[in-house]
Amino acid sequence: MNKWVYLFNEVKEVEKVSRGSWDSVKSLVGGKGAGLMDMTRAGVPVPPFFTVTTEACNAYQKANKFPAGMWDQELKALKAIEKATGKKFGDAKNPLLVSCRSGAKFSMPGMMDTILNIGLTDKVAEGMVKATGNTRFVYDSYRRLIEMFGSVVMDTGDEVFEHALESYKAEKGYKNDTDMQAEDWVAIVEKFKVAYKSKTGEDFPQDPFKQLELSTEAVFRSWNGKRAVDYRNKEKISHTLGTAVNICTMAFGNMGDDSATGVAFTRNPSTGDSLMMGEYLINAQGEDVVAGIRNADPIQNLVNQMPKAYKQFMDITAKLEKHYHDMQDVEFTIERGKLWMLQTRIGKRTAKAAVKMAVDMANEKLITKEEAVKRVTPENVDSLLHPQFDDSAMNQAEKDGHFVAKGVNASPGAAVGQIYFDADMAEKMAKEGKQDTIMVRPFTKPDDVHGMIASKG
Repeated sequence: MNKWVYLFNEVKEVEKVSRGSWDSVKSLVGGKGAGLMDMTRAGVPVPPFFTVTTEACNAYQKANKFPAGMWDQELKALKAIEKATGKKFGDAKNPLLVSCRSGAKFSMPGMMDTILNIGLTDKVAEGMVKATGNTRFVYDSYRRLIEMFGSVVMDTGDEVFEHALESYKAEKGYKNDTDMQAEDWVAIVEKFKVAYKSKTGEDFPQDPFKQLELSTEAVFRSWNGKRAVDYRNKEKISHTLGTAVNICTMAFGNMGDDSATGVAFTRNPSTGDSLMMGEYLINAQGEDVVAGIRNADPIQNLVNQMPKAYKQFMDITAKLEKHYHDMQDVEFTIERGKLWMLQTRIGKRTAKAAVKMAVDMANEKLITKEEAVKRVTPENVDSLLHPQFDDSAMNQAEKDGHFVAKGVNASPGAAVGQIYFDADMAEKMAKEGKQDTIMVRPFTKPDDVHGMIASKG
């Protein structure tokens, strides 16, 4: 029988099957799974997990169902996670909750789907409140599961949940999610269940195993979602690779003011400067940072709020950069002061940053001069020839009152075009070829990727 599932401590077996090539390892278990396995082997604190292979995804795409034996292997791997954590999936007294995340061979940030807090049900939520004494945390986590499961697995979209939450906050006079009290989140869970049923015609599933099964299937399906296909077309990534699925023990950044979640780059991906660049949120879960729904704090502020976790984080990321000989893009969660690393991968960068990093790393003896030259691609050179803003002219425009607005830049460069506030319209107008377009959004989300690709800025 084919082996479709690998545990967190089976990296040697994956290497054996892949014949020792790290590129082949990533082909089989995806970049995220490979990174997690490698960090686990190196003794980095990673929550216990297992990975369903890209081969299983491709088999699913062909037959539109799980390949024979895959689900049984997933259940067996779940037992191993239970043993490693001392928790039990679906148990009301000591529950194991997991996340379900994609992970292709090549990094596709935000292009495929994620579901957090799988395993939460009415009974489990009640048990967790008794065990933790933290009603706010439990029901905040539960409402996130209902929203993610509805929008990702059942394709309800997130508007129905966002509207319910915003209406409730307006009614109570709350400005931010952080104003919500424990009883508010209990009420929101009930409102979200009603919203879920209004869109799907059925109750939110109270069987944790059904949650896991449908979530795994949803991540497989997201490989062929519009934003993922658009992104692969732009990046010239093969459509036949498939995505792995990573089922990872939940680490909670939303357990209070001693908990946090964040993302970071070991060097500045815009300029190439050898300085940690990232952001984090106190009392939040990972998708809050990635989705851009709350303004995050710069990573350097963490030293004042959680000095011990910050030092450990800086030590680990320095080791990861040396190990992979390249700038790393990492995700982390701090649960009650304990640091957990959730991802490491080679970070994307601008052309300007690619040149500076290559030179700096060669001078630091991290890579050879030959490798440095190879890392600057023809695409990088082409990008460097694009228009750039003159900083002194920008400053003068601001002084003269000719400066209209300022946003968060994803990369350097200058562009001229007609502004559109909607990704679909930006793409439509760009494709019609009548004018260059600039897309403006309150926050960009992965669903906006087609608009980003079509727009000049």
